Amino acid sequence: MKLAKVVGNVVSTIKTPSHQNKKLMVVIPVDAQGNECGEAMIAFDRFQAGVGDYVLILEEGGSARDILEDPKGSFDAVIAGIVDRLH
Repeated sequence: MKLAKVVGNVVSTIKTPSHQNKKLMVVIPVDAQGNECGEAMIAFDRFQAGVGDYVLILEEGGSARDILEDPKGSFDAVIAGIVDRLH
């Protein structure tokens, strides 16, 4: 799992069938202090994260399929949870 910050959303009018009706967010990995420490990526969001939220990201297809409840979908990264605060 990685800690990341949501920095935007993605609007896509044409998607593969497994991606229909799924929310896409742009996230940037951050360290424990909230400093950016990686490249931006797109992650599927099932937990209604918003811009500015800190989130936990999974980058493993099997776990992403479990979270999105789509055993045949093609997913790379998914938001696994929203972080309430960083210490």
